[in-house]
Amino acid sequence: MARGSRHRLLLLLLRYLVVALGYHKAYGFSAPKDHKVVTAIEYQEVILACKYPKKTIAFRLEWKKLGPSVSFVYYQQALQGDFKDRAELIDFSIRIKNVTRNDAGKYRCEISAPSEQGQNLEEDTVTLEVLVAPAVPSCEVPNSALSGTVVELRCQEKEGNPAPEYTWFKDGVRLFGNLKFGSQNTNSSYTMNTKSGTLKFNTVSKLDSGEYSCEARNSVGHRRCPGKRMQVDDLNISGIIAAVVIVALVISICGFGVCYAQKKGYFSKVLANSGDYFSLLFLQ
Repeated sequence: MARGSRHRLLLLLLRYLVVALGYHKAYGFSAPKDHKVVTAIEYQEVILACKYPKKTIAFRLEWKKLGPSVSFVYYQQALQGDFKDRAELIDFSIRIKNVTRNDAGKYRCEISAPSEQGQNLEEDTVTLEVLVAPAVPSCEVPNSALSGTVVELRCQEKEGNPAPEYTWFKDGVRLFGNLKFGSQNTNSSYTMNTKSGTLKFNTVSKLDSGEYSCEARNSVGHRRCPGKRMQVDDLNISGIIAAVVIVALVISICGFGVCYAQKKGYFSKVLANSGDYFSLLFLQ
């Protein structure tokens, strides 16, 4: 008896499972397909694919761009927004003729069509990544520097995708890696960061004088900033000493002059004459 009860219970569970699957199919809800990522270069074309077995007479197609606010790309059998002028529908897919960086994001196509079990709904999601070439980087190069000091040159670019790497050039010749003492081009050491775009001289010298430019490069393209000259001068120790000596000599002469005038009574005569002058003015 117990074995028969277990058998009937298994049959009931199987029937319930079959009914549940039939209910799911009748209403036509299908699981989303595998998420796809499509990569395109800016200003070129790309196809956002939405695969569906076949077209039917009464199907309904919608394309949406997902995000904080959902916007329609294709709705009521027409492309929407600026896609009207630069996109076209190919079966269920969308061909964008002139991709821009603003097109990057996640898209979803939704297809609703009648079936024997009822209305069937299919959806497909695709992410569009737009690759952007770097713009002309902004370069910061000091006009002058003193020998033996720390000097840092900066290079930055904010539009490239993926983020670019940076290379510095001196007088049109590429600088490689981190330089050590004893190079033919310079007798100082520097550190180049290809990610942040900095070129740092730990102890800059006169041989580092020259025209510097920076190039930003990624997988799409590269741009270089105009060259800027940096002049490195030695600190003029002899000139500084001579100036100090001259200033000290002038102060000494002035001091001796004051002392001499005071010994000769010059200041007393001047004060007396000044007093007589003011007295005369008062009497008048």
